[in-house]
Amino acid sequence: MPLTDIRPSPIAGTWYSSNPDQLRQEILAYIDEATLPEIEGEVVAVVAPHAGYRYSGPTAGYAFRSVLGNSYDLVAVVSPYHQFHTKPLLTSAHQAYETPLGAVPVDKQALQTLNDHLEKNLGEVPTPISKDGEHSLEIELPFLQCALEGDFNLLPVMLTGDNFALAQEVGRGLAEVLRSRKALLVASTDLSHFYTENVANQLDQEMLKHITALSPEKMIEAKHSGKGEACGLMAVVAVTVAAQELGANSAQLLHYSTSGQTSGDYHRVVGYGAVVFLK
Repeated sequence: MPLTDIRPSPIAGTWYSSNPDQLRQEILAYIDEATLPEIEGEVVAVVAPHAGYRYSGPTAGYAFRSVLGNSYDLVAVVSPYHQFHTKPLLTSAHQAYETPLGAVPVDKQALQTLNDHLEKNLGEVPTPISKDGEHSLEIELPFLQCALEGDFNLLPVMLTGDNFALAQEVGRGLAEVLRSRKALLVASTDLSHFYTENVANQLDQEMLKHITALSPEKMIEAKHSGKGEACGLMAVVAVTVAAQELGANSAQLLHYSTSGQTSGDYHRVVGYGAVVFLK
């Protein structure tokens, strides 16, 4: 069945190159330049940044090198939603996402299974939206298209607020959907925003400590106490819960950077981390 309703990319040509050859070459260079530590276990999920590639691409390369050459029939990408929306949970109304590297089909069957779980356990289902401008979910797709072997279907989920209980239930729902599939989880998040390099390093190391400890409660505590930040924290919470339900019992930090390392501005930086959840 041909894909006729495809979400057009609002960020190709600005956040990343709109030229397919240039885009693929840039992403493969980021992946190739990533020197991974020894990874002990099977990758269940990755945490990757979502800024423009010139800023966060080097760190994203580490996240996606960890799954280079793997094949999955389903990838769940969970992200924040940066604009205001009255609903706490969103997904795409389209049949596919367009990138310069081709269309990525949305797995409607997987989405329906997630809907059924959330309706039963939460009384809330993801609201489908059309032609959204959200960058944080789409930005992961070209990296996946370059790193993974073969085609994959997408389960897109966007969380709009800071509802911890909802994020946890989304995680349990994702685990139910993915348990019977050859699947990968991706949490899309940047870390602290617009502090000096030294302050950002402190905030980000605190948050990354709790992410790598697989502790959603400590992540939330760090945010509420002002000791750590992550703009996609609820996405990370959902993916952490899902990954643990799917057998993940450890995590590794693969890379950390800030925008200062590429922009040269160390007075107002954004933090980026690449993490894998393993079983």
